[in-house]
Amino acid sequence: MEQGLGSIPARELDKFIEDNLLPNIRFRAEVNAAIDIICAFLKGRCFRDGRHDVRVSKVVKGGSFGKGIELKGRSDADLVVFLTNLTSFEDQLKRQGEFIQEIKEQLRTLQKEKKLQLEFEMPDERWPNSLALSFRLRSPELQQEVEFDVLPAYDVLGPGTNNHRPDPQIYACLITECTSLGLDGKFSTCFTELQRNFLKDRPPKLKSLIRLVKHWYQLCEEKLRMPLPPQYALELLTVYAWECGSRVPEFNTAQGFRTVLELVTNYRQLRIYWRIYYDFPDREVSKCLLRQLRKDRPVILDPADPTRNVAGGNPEGWWLLAEEAAAWLKYPCCRNYDQSHVRSWNVLVRPCHYAVTLHTALVTPSLWRILSQRCDL
Repeated sequence: MEQGLGSIPARELDKFIEDNLLPNIRFRAEVNAAIDIICAFLKGRCFRDGRHDVRVSKVVKGGSFGKGIELKGRSDADLVVFLTNLTSFEDQLKRQGEFIQEIKEQLRTLQKEKKLQLEFEMPDERWPNSLALSFRLRSPELQQEVEFDVLPAYDVLGPGTNNHRPDPQIYACLITECTSLGLDGKFSTCFTELQRNFLKDRPPKLKSLIRLVKHWYQLCEEKLRMPLPPQYALELLTVYAWECGSRVPEFNTAQGFRTVLELVTNYRQLRIYWRIYYDFPDREVSKCLLRQLRKDRPVILDPADPTRNVAGGNPEGWWLLAEEAAAWLKYPCCRNYDQSHVRSWNVLVRPCHYAVTLHTALVTPSLWRILSQRCDL
């Protein structure tokens, strides 16, 4: 497939995506129908025997499948089981094993009842008390499958999340507990609905570009066989490139792809965050953001969780990925018909050591003075 994508001319990238990366519509519909049955089953059966003081409030599809950016063939997704009656993020952490065992028991029951059209497979339990839980939905006829990780979570957002900005006190509690426990980013699953909504209604062509970037990333994984930065960081970087460089529903895919590759090669200059669900005027969020922005680059904050830098912690992986990106910039998929380089979008990445990429809202002069003083900008 590397030879396939690497040899594709820039003008044929859209066809490559359509032929090789877009998911099967029928399979997606069958998976959604199966997940509806699973969600209803878990809500009706989990924690109902009197041994537990929690209930399932909702079950949410997350990951690539929930966001609508899964790849054709085999894809991964999350199924987040939200629980009521928890009073803190720490409660979720302490009782995670209990929750996983109950959900596992109920999914085994569902598996035996054979209510799903798709094949429903759960891996054999090598470690009965493991905190990991997954299952696979598979269509032998279509030769497609999706693997779900099942994750219990504290329902901190409550009902009717939609795209509304959460109460700042929710983030204040999150930041306080993450700081005291030393677990930044540990509870990002609690904000799965916001992560999903951040991408769900984006233009179809942007989602196709994300699929192309993910496919390239997976080719790099297969070649390098070394730990690379999280794929989620590349998804967010693609959104950032489009928001800064295009913002139109229809655009030149090769330009977008080249822009993302160039941003990867400039990873040491990236500090990116969004001000959709949290913002500087909230005191605790402000302190958290300033702390995050002081960290070594790259910094790409989860749009739904300011404690989670999805780009941090693997400088060697970024270096390897940047080397691959630099090589791919010379491939036919980044060249025009006359062999000239495809022009990238004009996305600002400042080379100065203390530059901060501020995004999706204007920065007031007073806020800029605060940032300059506190971040040594």
